[in-house]
Amino acid sequence: MKPQLSAPLQHELDHILDFFSKHYPSARLYLVGGAVRDMVMGREVYDLDVECYGMDERTFEEAMERLGAKGVGRSFFVFKLGHIDLSLPRTERKVAPGHRGFEVRLAHDTKEASRRRDFTMNALMLDLQNGEIVDHWGGLEDIRRRRIRVVDPRTFVEDSLRVLRAMQFSARLKFRVEKRSRDLMCGMDLDDLTPERIFREFEKMFEAPHPHYGLFTMADLGIDRKILGFAVGPGNFRKIARHMVRAAECADLHMRPYLFLFVLACDMHLNVQRLCERIHTPNIYKKVLGYQRCVPSRMTDRFLGGLALRFPLRQWLGIWADRAAERAKRLGIYDERFDPGIRPADLLEEGYAGRELGEELRARIRREVRRRFAGTVS
Repeated sequence: MKPQLSAPLQHELDHILDFFSKHYPSARLYLVGGAVRDMVMGREVYDLDVECYGMDERTFEEAMERLGAKGVGRSFFVFKLGHIDLSLPRTERKVAPGHRGFEVRLAHDTKEASRRRDFTMNALMLDLQNGEIVDHWGGLEDIRRRRIRVVDPRTFVEDSLRVLRAMQFSARLKFRVEKRSRDLMCGMDLDDLTPERIFREFEKMFEAPHPHYGLFTMADLGIDRKILGFAVGPGNFRKIARHMVRAAECADLHMRPYLFLFVLACDMHLNVQRLCERIHTPNIYKKVLGYQRCVPSRMTDRFLGGLALRFPLRQWLGIWADRAAERAKRLGIYDERFDPGIRPADLLEEGYAGRELGEELRARIRREVRRRFAGTVS
């Protein structure tokens, strides 16, 4: 198998291969991790992880210095050159609490090194000398069957973040978790995860093309109860999933990261700000979602007009519901905010001031919304 890479990334890889061929011909290089999975699936690859076999630590560091690679974690034998990470093969063993509490040692063969991977699809390796894929754990078959399966149950439980990784991989790849792996993950505690690590995995799900798959995995693995503090439940899943699919089809691209929390909050009648706090979102999430309004059970044109006072309705996360996009375009409030044409300066000239001015301004705007969008119901 020959990697299909962008021209810049291929150039970086060719440079590394030429360097090792000239200066360290006995070393053997393998492409590892998610890049191999994405190549097998025909997905675009943006960065690469290369493991270098047949070198001790001192020789490897000397090679990295000559190559001009920058160390990004000496204790983990990892260096970076452009969009490519280079490392020595390693094993990891949990020796202390937290995600940094691992003892790292050099691995001596490909099977030993690949055992530390979370899922079989991520444990594939590509021999860069002969183009052959090394698959010690059945990852190719799992990709074919579109399933997420744990490599080694004994080591998997050492890092609880992997449960959240299953969730976001499900949303990104449209995969389901294999039953034994599901049972293992359901029994894992998530209390040791830091806020930054929690949000990072949720963010990947929010930006994924199949958020309803992430929703299913979140509920199936108990992440909703353990992180969000409530259970979605099978009775709500179908409705929420259906709405997520429709919302993803309609939303502006820059609004899509906020869709998951918006739909979940609306359909479960939850406070979206509290959801943000549960997964430790940046403040921009609270700000954007704070301007949104849930989809009402009875959507009138008057509701749409009132909402358009805030922003053009193409920015509303509920635009997918009840032909709202079609209606907003007809009403002229899809790409533009609704301007009622009422200015505070006009009211000042009429003698209004202070609190009375604010009350009169709001009253006139409400009357204009009622007049302009008189009572049409979807």
